[in-house]
Amino acid sequence: MNPAIILVAPDHGAVLADEFGRYVRDYDVLRTSSVAEGEAAARQVVAEGRQVALFVAESQLPDGHVLEAFARWRAVVPTARRLVAAHYSRFLTDAPELRSGLAKGKYDAYLLMPRGVRDEEFHTAICELLSDWGSTVAAPEVESVRIVTPTPDALTLAIRDFLDRMGLPNRTYTPETPEGQEVLAAAGNDPAYPLVRAMDTVVFSPRSVRDVAVRVYGSPTDIDVDTVVDVAVVGAGPAGLAAAVYASSEGLSAVVLEAEAVGGQAGTSSMIRNYLGFPRGVSGMRLAQRARNQAIRFGTRFFTGWSVTGLEPGAVGEPHLLRTDGGDIRARAVVIATGVTYRRLRVPGVEALVGLGVFYGSAMTAARELEDADVVVVGGGNSAGQSAIHLARFARSVTILVRRDGLETTMSSYLVEEIAYNPRITVLPCAEVVDAGGDGRLEWVRVRDTRTGHTEERECRGLFLLLGAEPHCDWLPAAVARDSRGFVLTGRDVPPERWSGDLPPASLESTVPGVFAAGDIRAGSMKRVAAASGEGASVVPLVHSWLDPAVPAGR
Repeated sequence: MNPAIILVAPDHGAVLADEFGRYVRDYDVLRTSSVAEGEAAARQVVAEGRQVALFVAESQLPDGHVLEAFARWRAVVPTARRLVAAHYSRFLTDAPELRSGLAKGKYDAYLLMPRGVRDEEFHTAICELLSDWGSTVAAPEVESVRIVTPTPDALTLAIRDFLDRMGLPNRTYTPETPEGQEVLAAAGNDPAYPLVRAMDTVVFSPRSVRDVAVRVYGSPTDIDVDTVVDVAVVGAGPAGLAAAVYASSEGLSAVVLEAEAVGGQAGTSSMIRNYLGFPRGVSGMRLAQRARNQAIRFGTRFFTGWSVTGLEPGAVGEPHLLRTDGGDIRARAVVIATGVTYRRLRVPGVEALVGLGVFYGSAMTAARELEDADVVVVGGGNSAGQSAIHLARFARSVTILVRRDGLETTMSSYLVEEIAYNPRITVLPCAEVVDAGGDGRLEWVRVRDTRTGHTEERECRGLFLLLGAEPHCDWLPAAVARDSRGFVLTGRDVPPERWSGDLPPASLESTVPGVFAAGDIRAGSMKRVAAASGEGASVVPLVHSWLDPAVPAGR
C-alpha cells in the first residue's frame, strides 16, 4: 500500500527511473510516457485505495502541454505534488515559459535532471516535496502521540492541531481498535475521553491543550527560582524565535514562553512562498520548528502551553518578573513578541460551533477531514489565501468571502494569481457571514451581500475565519504604553509625555526600560513574517546595550 510516484517521461524515462530508484523502498515508482498514461496510472492507484504523492514530468510531452497535463492530473489527485524535471538541453527554451506557471500554482517546482550520480541538490528538492506531502496529506507511519476518543470533538481537534504545529506525529483511534484497547488498558477504570499517551508516557485525560503541552514540554517551574535569565521572550512566533536565536547565539541566557504552539499565526500557514531563501516555499510549521531547534542548539529554553498573566517591572537595577500559572520567571530584559490573534466574528451561531467545523485560523489538521466538502474562508489577507489554497487540495469547493470588492488590495499578487487559476476556489466579494448552524457540528452558513442586504444559506462543513489582527497583550501593566488599538508603542512612536528622559526610548523599546517589543504586537509593524523575523533579530543589540550600557546598540 505504498504511495506512488508517477514519472511521465517520453524521452528520458530510463534516466529518471534510475534516479528515483533510491525511493522504491517507500514509494511505488511508476514509469509512463504520456499525459494519458500518467492519468491512467493515477486513476489505477486511486482505485486501489492508495495515494499519489508526486507527479514528475518532462517539460515536453507527446500528447499535451505539460501545464495542461498537471491540470488533468490534479483533477484526479488534487493532493499530489507536481514537478517538472527538464532535460538540461531544453533549459533555455522551456524554462522561461514554464517558470511563470510557478507563480500561479500550476506546479510546485522546476528542476533540471541530474547530469551525473549523487546530484543531492536535485534529491534535496524531491525530499522536500515528499516531506511536505507527507506532513499535510499522509497519516504518519510512526506516531509520537496516540489519542483515543469515541467521537472527535473540539478538544481532540485542538490537541491534534497543536501536535501538528509542534511537529509531533500523532494519530487518533477509537476505543474499539487494537491501539485504542491498548491505551484503555493502561488508563484503568472509567476513563475520561480523550485519552492521550505521549512519548510512551503514562496515559492521561487532558482537559485542555495546555495539559498536553505541559506533559510533553514541562512548565516554567522547572527553572530554578533563584536564577535570573538575561532575557525572557514572550511569544514564539517569527519575532520571538529570531530574538531567541540571536540572543542565545551571542551568549545571553534566554527563555521563551509560548501560550500555544511554536510559530504563532505564521505556524498555521500551510505554505509560505515569499520567505527569503525558500524558493519552493516552506510551511509555517517547518519554519518555526527549524528556528526552535536552532535556538535550542544555542541554549534557549522553551516552555510551551503557559500564558504569561502579568509583568511586574523591576525597580532600577532589579530584574523584571513575569508571572504564569505554572511559575514565575525573573529576567533582566523582556521581549514582548506575543503577536496577534484573529478577530472574533461574535455571531452567536458561529461561536457555538468553534472547533466543530468553525475555526479561527487555518487549522491545517482539519483540512484532512474535509475531503469532498464545501468550505468557506473569511478574510482577504495572505493567511486567508494560503489557507484557501491548502483546503482546495481536499475540499470539493472553497469560497473566499471578503467585504471588499476583491483581493488585490490586501493579498500578495502571487496568491491572487494562484487562487484565480484554481478551479476549486471562488472569491465572493462584498459578503459576510451572519449566521451558522448544524446538528452538533457545522452544516450551513448564512451569507449576506453587503451591497443589497440579500442573504442566502449555503451548505458548509468548514468555516475558517481569518479576520485580521487583535493584539494579544492584556496582561501588560499600564506602565507599558499602547496605542488606541492596544498595540505596544516603541521608540519615537511613544508620546513625549511618556519618555523617561529627554530622548525617546530606543527603536524597539517600550516605555518601561528593559522591556522591548518586536513583531506584530508592536504598533506600526509591517505584519509580515520576514519583517517580524527582522525585528526579532534587531532587538538583540538593544538588549545587549540595556544589559551593559558600555556595549553599543549597533553591536
